[in-house]
Amino acid sequence: MLPTLVLAQLAGTSPWFAVNAVMPDLQRAYGYSEAAVGTLSSALQLGFIAGTLVFALLALADRFSARRLFLLSTLAAAGCTLAAAAIAHSYSGLLVWRVATGFCLAGIYPVGMKIAALWFPRGLGTALGWLLGALVLGSASPYLLRAVGAALPWPSVFIAVAVLAVIGGLAVVWLIPEPPPHASAAPLRLAALTSLWRDARTRASVFGYFGHMWELYTVWVLMPLVLATRLQGAVEVAGWAFVVLGAGAVGCVVGGLLAPRWGSARVAGTQLATSGLCCLAAPWMLAAPLPLFLAWLVLWGVTVAGDSPQFSALTAANAPREAVGSVLTLSNSIGFSISALSIELFVRLLATHTLAQLLPWLALGPLLGLIALRPLLQIQRKT
Repeated sequence: MLPTLVLAQLAGTSPWFAVNAVMPDLQRAYGYSEAAVGTLSSALQLGFIAGTLVFALLALADRFSARRLFLLSTLAAAGCTLAAAAIAHSYSGLLVWRVATGFCLAGIYPVGMKIAALWFPRGLGTALGWLLGALVLGSASPYLLRAVGAALPWPSVFIAVAVLAVIGGLAVVWLIPEPPPHASAAPLRLAALTSLWRDARTRASVFGYFGHMWELYTVWVLMPLVLATRLQGAVEVAGWAFVVLGAGAVGCVVGGLLAPRWGSARVAGTQLATSGLCCLAAPWMLAAPLPLFLAWLVLWGVTVAGDSPQFSALTAANAPREAVGSVLTLSNSIGFSISALSIELFVRLLATHTLAQLLPWLALGPLLGLIALRPLLQIQRKT
C-alpha cells in the first residue's frame, strides 16, 4: 500500500508548480511581469493555508472517508488546473484559480499523510519520508513535463498534471483498502497556539520549522531564475529545475532512514545547516565552473527539502498529546504564511537587486531555525 500511496501523492501534488514551469511561455504570450511568478506562487500557498484550516475546523478527514476525500480533492485540483489554463490570458483569473488549486491541495498532501498514519502508525517516520519525498517530486514534475514536451504548446503541461492528479486519486480509492477503525481526532483548537511558545520542546521544533519554511518555497520559486543565469534555453532550464527540486526527495527518504539511528533533530539540523551554507555560498557559486555550480544546486535541492519530514515528526512527538493535530495544523498554516511572505518579498526585490545579493539572505531562516532547534539537539546529544 505504501508504494501506491507514495505514487498517488506524487501524482496528486503535480499541479503545485504547473504555472511556474510555463511562466516563460506566459510572459511571452501575455506579457506577464517578472514579479508575477512570485504573486501566483504566494496565491497558491495562501489557498493551501485556507484549505488546511477549513479541512481541520470541519474535521472532514475524520467525518468522511479519507480515501474518498483524497479522490474528490484530486478531481477538484485537476478541474482548477484546466480552468487556469483556459483563463491564463487573464492575470486576475489565473490568480483566482491558483488560490482554488491551493485549497484543493490541502485535501491531497495532508490527507495522504493521514491515510499513511492510519495504516502505518508504527513506521510513520519512514512513511513520512517517502510521502514528503513524493510531494517534492510531484511539485517538481511540471518542469520535467515541460522539458520532455518542449515541442508541445504550454497548455499540455496543465493537461498532463490534471490527468496525473486524477490517476493519483483513483489509485487511492481502487488500490488502498479503507483504513482500520480509529478514534476521531480532536477538533481544531486555536488555544493550542499557546503551546507553540509555552512548551519548550514544541517551541523548538515549530520555530525550527518556521526557519525552514522561510527558505524552502522561495528557493523553489527562484531556482529556474538561478539556472537561467548559466544555462541556455528553456528546455535545459526546465530539465535541471526538475533535477534540482526533485533531489529533495532523496533528502526526505534518506533522512527518514537515518532518523531512527541519528534522531530526527540531528537529521533536521544537519540538513538545515547545509542548506543555509548553500545560501551563503551563492555569490561565489553563481560564478563557479558549471559542474561545481550544478553540484551546489543539487546539494541545495537535497537539503532544503530533506528536513521537512523530520520537522513534522518532531512536532508530532513533542506537542501535547491532546493537541497534536491542532499544533500540526496551526504550525503548518503559519509556516506556509511565512513562505508566501518570503516568496513575494524576494521576487519583488529582484527588480532592484541581483541574485548574488539576495540569495544569502535566505540563510536567515536556517540560522534562526537552528537557534530554535538547539534545545532538542542538546537533549539528543545527552541521550
